[in-house]
Amino acid sequence: MIPSVLVLLAEGFEEVEAITPIDLLRRSGAEVTVASIDIVEIVKGSHGILVHADTTLEACKDQKFDCVVLPGGGPGSANLAGSYEVLEKVIQVAQEGVVAAICAAPAVVLGKTGLLDGKRVTGYPGSEKQVSSLTLENEKVITDGSLITGQGPGSAMPFALAIIEKLFDKKKADLIASQLYYSV
Repeated sequence: MIPSVLVLLAEGFEEVEAITPIDLLRRSGAEVTVASIDIVEIVKGSHGILVHADTTLEACKDQKFDCVVLPGGGPGSANLAGSYEVLEKVIQVAQEGVVAAICAAPAVVLGKTGLLDGKRVTGYPGSEKQVSSLTLENEKVITDGSLITGQGPGSAMPFALAIIEKLFDKKKADLIASQLYYSV
């Protein structure tokens, strides 16, 4: 069965943290849906890059996904966290699937869901101040059960590979890494 992945984009998202997982997951054969959380399908990143989403969250809210990916970026994470529909979708996917968040998104978005409780988490240094009693570990990527967190833009590649490993297996992640001449 081909894993289905939902990547949520909100205005102000960190481009590297969104595009790298989208690209690598598509290379792996996953069925990736990029959804804008707004009614428009063109979303502006934190550095002014416009990305055309496949659809909107509203249009795919009733679809089941095996994984949800939350790119960071300060404004993007705040916009994701400010959407009840996003939080609802994340909690829905978490019931049986994988939740992957990077940079500010682990603390800012997932901190509102209770999904971080009892988990090892990494994220952008300083973002942990958004959640009482959250301690971020100083690692590029942490996989704890069905939760995958990444530290920031520089960890976008290992973050994407960790998602592939979780959805497929290590062999598939290693294959994608080797095709890109990426070594850990």
